[in-house]
Amino acid sequence: MMKPFVLESNMLTMGGVFYPTGYMFLMFPNKADAEAAAQALMDDGYTGESISLITPEVIHEKIARTVGTSDIPLPSAGTEGDTVRRYAELASQGHHALLIHAPKSEESEHIMDVLKSARISYAQKYRHLVIEDLA
Repeated sequence: MMKPFVLESNMLTMGGVFYPTGYMFLMFPNKADAEAAAQALMDDGYTGESISLITPEVIHEKIARTVGTSDIPLPSAGTEGDTVRRYAELASQGHHALLIHAPKSEESEHIMDVLKSARISYAQKYRHLVIEDLA
């Protein structure tokens, strides 16, 4: 059983944009693919407490709204706003996401190895001051 997604204040930049440091945000074409990936991780020993399934509705209602007008009048120094817009674009096409707590790079690498055959449509790792493309 995965934990429900809750947008916590520590998942936001000072400007209020979604930036969950220490987490991986993996998107999948549909709910079944996301659930299969989560099950593969749990079969590998990850607990549901470190994984949240995020529906397209929640991406739009909770995450996409964090961008707002944060980069007006000037774009932000980072890519977090553009990244969130990409999530919203994929969510509009029905993509679901998994938010996985994986603060260490070895954990991220292992997760991507476990999910090498999964149908990942977009993958990001939020590190301190850097969003890393994973796939």
